[in-house]
Amino acid sequence: MKQEEQSELMLIQQSLAGDKSALEGLILNYQNWIFNVAMTFTGDKDDAADLTQEVLIKVITKLDTFKQESSFKTWVYRILKNHFLNMKRRKFEVNTTTFEQFGQGLDQLPDETISAHHYEVEEKLLVKEAKLSCMKGMLLCLNREQRLIFMLGELFEFPDSVGSEIMEISKANFRVKLHRAKKQLYNFMDQKCGLINKSNPCRCARKTTSFIKMGYVDPVHLHFQKDVISEINQAIGKKVDDYTNEVLPTYQQLFQEHPFLKSPDALASIKELLSSSIIKNTFNFE
Repeated sequence: MKQEEQSELMLIQQSLAGDKSALEGLILNYQNWIFNVAMTFTGDKDDAADLTQEVLIKVITKLDTFKQESSFKTWVYRILKNHFLNMKRRKFEVNTTTFEQFGQGLDQLPDETISAHHYEVEEKLLVKEAKLSCMKGMLLCLNREQRLIFMLGELFEFPDSVGSEIMEISKANFRVKLHRAKKQLYNFMDQKCGLINKSNPCRCARKTTSFIKMGYVDPVHLHFQKDVISEINQAIGKKVDDYTNEVLPTYQQLFQEHPFLKSPDALASIKELLSSSIIKNTFNFE
């Protein structure tokens, strides 16, 4: 057993014995990860914050059911999976579209230059915000299961042995579902996205002003670039190698370059959570 896993098991035992600081430390290990999965899953910071709290409450209240039959991380992600797949539709899921409808919507947005307007935020940040917003919107065209499998297998690079355990399907089935999700998403990008295919007409800079007018980009409070810890690929310790006889996976790289964000008010929200009556009763905290 790795030293990290041993330390985690000790925190679990201490938490179950009523050590509030141990439980606090255990939650801190996962809060940012859960928040970033939720952010990518919903495309909305407020929804992501709510989901993070909901998942953490389930993790805490079910902690005594962890039997060490898998790693604790896998156990946490399985709780996340069950919660995400069965929750009520969130704000940006209400009008979820197909890739075809999403593409038509992009085509109908007028091209405008940002310089014609006067925004306080630097132009390159607004364009990046538009790019992130658009790519999160693409993910919403996948169904919930596909979205989660894509995040586990492609963004966070979980091996099929772990991904299948989290999704509670076979390794072969996990690989098949991941392949289908990637194929749908990347085929769309190849046909529409100027980041992938320079002959495509869609350009982030041209659509940014329209995104602002429609409320998808807030030129004052940037949605996806606040409290950035690192990029996803840095957070997962990714090592980018050259591929022999293969094209560099530009699609995956684009998504893995998205910001890895800090969950809002991390410690304050944890302390508030641990002060709730349900947690106090569960762990006999004073």
